[in-house]
Amino acid sequence: MLQWPRPHLANRALAVPVLAGVFLLLLAPSPRAQDPFILSLAAAIDETSLTPRERLGLRLFFDTSMSEPAGVACASCHDPRRAFTGNNSTMMGVARGSRSDQFGKRDAPTLMYLATTPRFGSVERGGKRVPSGGLFWDGRADTLEEQAKQPLVNEVEMNNADTPALIAKVARSAYAAEFRKVWGDAIFDDPEAALDAVASSIAAFERTRTFQPFTSKFDYVMRGEAKFTEQEQRGWSLFTMPQKGNCAHCHIVDEASRDPTKSLFTDFGFHALGVPRSKRIPKNADPAFNDLGLCDRVPVSGAKPPAKDLAACGLFKTPTLRNVTVTAPYMHNGFFENLRDAVAFYATRDTDPARWYPDGKKFNDLPAQYHANVNVDTPPYQRRPKQPPQLTDEEIDDIVEFLYTLTDGYKPARK
Repeated sequence: MLQWPRPHLANRALAVPVLAGVFLLLLAPSPRAQDPFILSLAAAIDETSLTPRERLGLRLFFDTSMSEPAGVACASCHDPRRAFTGNNSTMMGVARGSRSDQFGKRDAPTLMYLATTPRFGSVERGGKRVPSGGLFWDGRADTLEEQAKQPLVNEVEMNNADTPALIAKVARSAYAAEFRKVWGDAIFDDPEAALDAVASSIAAFERTRTFQPFTSKFDYVMRGEAKFTEQEQRGWSLFTMPQKGNCAHCHIVDEASRDPTKSLFTDFGFHALGVPRSKRIPKNADPAFNDLGLCDRVPVSGAKPPAKDLAACGLFKTPTLRNVTVTAPYMHNGFFENLRDAVAFYATRDTDPARWYPDGKKFNDLPAQYHANVNVDTPPYQRRPKQPPQLTDEEIDDIVEFLYTLTDGYKPARK
């Protein structure tokens, strides 16, 4: 079972993501197919702050009639009570589709702060060009619009037979008149144009402040409007210190800036971490199946994929750590059920491999020919078996405590 919040933090006044100023209960059950609570989440949003296109995107995002069979909405796998993650209520680390026997191969990432992601490309880092940007764990979509289209016709997700079948549902919806008002009376005459309108509307909603509020304690501290506790301060120092946690090497922050957009806690890059193979994922029952991440990337734009780069096999995109305390499970395959284990993995993967891998055989979710792609040199990975880890148990706790300050919805104490 997932452990969130952690037992010793159970009495914490948990901050949760804000929807237009409305707080939602974190520990309420996740929405299931046909669950009217999805609709109540949508109703909780103050729509007066949204443009007509954004409001239409909200309707589409929470519409459970758009899947085949009906019952699954975008919000089913991207639940606002869990910082827009959720995997359609599964506890196996990957999302269940509209059919109960269909499952994806990756954890549904948060949609929060996704609008800040640059297009897929390359950047110079450490004296060489490296891949960066794009949406999904493999960067295959360049825009929120491209991303929004993917689940709608994916057979293991929302399972619509084709674009006309999907658009027919939208044309029959309770908000069809609103759709025509925003996009024109003839919009449903051309299913492809209507699909573009669907994607554009959802993307407009995802670009609103609902998805990037910057209301965490960390943001208040950076603005001088709050202070870390002693343990949070220790965790913050360990997080940024290269010779300790070195978390900021990939989860980039600007320690000197009050501008929250400078601290998105991701480098948008791709890294091979050697995450253990998850037995909970149905696809992994086939020993020949391997999710190779970036090297299998096929652009959703239809552009011709580049030649397969074997050095990219096993690499997955760095997610933001904002709201990480409410987005369990962790990593691309959802292997880690709680946040402390995820942090401890970084510190002890190489010093105590038996803790994470059967028989201590590392990188068991990658074919042996790609093991060389896994990062073994960047701290804290540079330690070797039987050496002390770079972080003690107490320091791991401190980092986790700091990560709680990244959860949106914080309210500073009144002076």
